[in-house]
Amino acid sequence: MSMEIVRLEAGDDALVMRIAEDVFDEPVRPDRLAAYLSQPGHFMVVALADGVVVGQCAAVIHRHPDKVAELYIDEVGVSPKFQRQGIARRMLDAMFAIGRENGCEEAWVGTEPDNLPARALYESRKEPHGEAESFVMYAYRL
Repeated sequence: MSMEIVRLEAGDDALVMRIAEDVFDEPVRPDRLAAYLSQPGHFMVVALADGVVVGQCAAVIHRHPDKVAELYIDEVGVSPKFQRQGIARRMLDAMFAIGRENGCEEAWVGTEPDNLPARALYESRKEPHGEAESFVMYAYRL
């Protein structure tokens, strides 16, 4: 089995039509993927195993008038059959490189308190400022 991490570009939606189980939260719609990839500052990398997407990582650049640009890691997902093989770590490394290429000085990611596998991954990355922070999030339906 060959495994590769691929950065998706606008027009690469055909690469994401063969997806392993539980990589994304919901089924991928080609129109939504195309819209996402066409937006400046929106990035996605996928892990391909023999042409099948087994992992995905999506991120967005947040630019501020008073702070450095930061890369928000919005989603990280790996099919359960492929977890614990370093795929998420490789996708994060690729996404951090994309952030640096685009002038970001920080990256951040959040997860639920009870998502212990995700927390273990994020806590294993002890780069500068690689520590959990406490915050409260509110979600509004629009």
